Amino acid sequence: MISILYLNDINRELTAAPAAFAARADAEYEARLQRLAQDIYAHREENPVILISGPSGSGKTTTALKLEKLLDSWGCETHTLSMDNYFHPFDEEQRQRAARGEIDLESPARVDADLLSRQLRDIIRRRPVRLPKYDFTTSQRVYPGAVLERRSGDLVILEGIHALNPDVVQIPDESSARLYISVRTRVADGGLVLHPAKIRLLRRMVRDRLYRSRSVEETLRLYDSVQRGEGLYIMPHKHRATHEIDTFFPYEIGAYRPLLLQDLLGLDPQALAPIQDLLQILTNAAPLREAFVPRSSMIREFIGNGQFAY
Repeated sequence: MISILYLNDINRELTAAPAAFAARADAEYEARLQRLAQDIYAHREENPVILISGPSGSGKTTTALKLEKLLDSWGCETHTLSMDNYFHPFDEEQRQRAARGEIDLESPARVDADLLSRQLRDIIRRRPVRLPKYDFTTSQRVYPGAVLERRSGDLVILEGIHALNPDVVQIPDESSARLYISVRTRVADGGLVLHPAKIRLLRRMVRDRLYRSRSVEETLRLYDSVQRGEGLYIMPHKHRATHEIDTFFPYEIGAYRPLLLQDLLGLDPQALAPIQDLLQILTNAAPLREAFVPRSSMIREFIGNGQFAY
């Protein structure tokens, strides 16, 4: 179910008691994860693999790590794998083509589905597998020596945008729980309603600016391509999810305002034309100091200084 929150109500909470507001939002998210983890735990024998998918900026990585931490604390050893480590290697010519935008990096063909599926089937059968690691500096897959051998009752989480695509993850449906996560909540300001995709864009702009040496203008230029990839490769498989979760935090726009607003206002008006709705919401949002964002929050995946290493 898609819900709408009003910016005036959010601003009132942020102004009156910012720390309490943020803490309450995180507690509600943790409660949803707790219920999800309990269901996964109850079916761990028949569903030893948890597949986590969602569009870019949805919070897949933190959700996977939080689930792993919860399940581990209940004595259920859980191992998290990233689909990124199963990318096909690139030679120098392919790297140059990718840099020129001539290779669709959102495509499921980017993933070595044969290797990934073979290893997952071996993990389900509790056979040892030597896990790969993708080196993004060289675009090569390496094997640093990590071996995973699942014991009875252990769980394996696989997170990636193509995790629900049966052509990429070729394992029996009955062996997996399948989680789709994304921002579902819309934020309204007067007659304007901001689409959840724009909230995920805010997350990516913050993360790219702070940790990927990419300007907000560069992230904006990629927006149409990312949206196209989501429509082609992610949304068609959303119906296969056995669980869904909304990753919106009511205070998050306030946390992004001090980090993004001045950069956006400095852009050429033509670059801002497609995001006037986002700019209005960000301008009118009450700012939230980083110190009020809990270190355990999923929002730390984007603004940094959290409890998890990404």
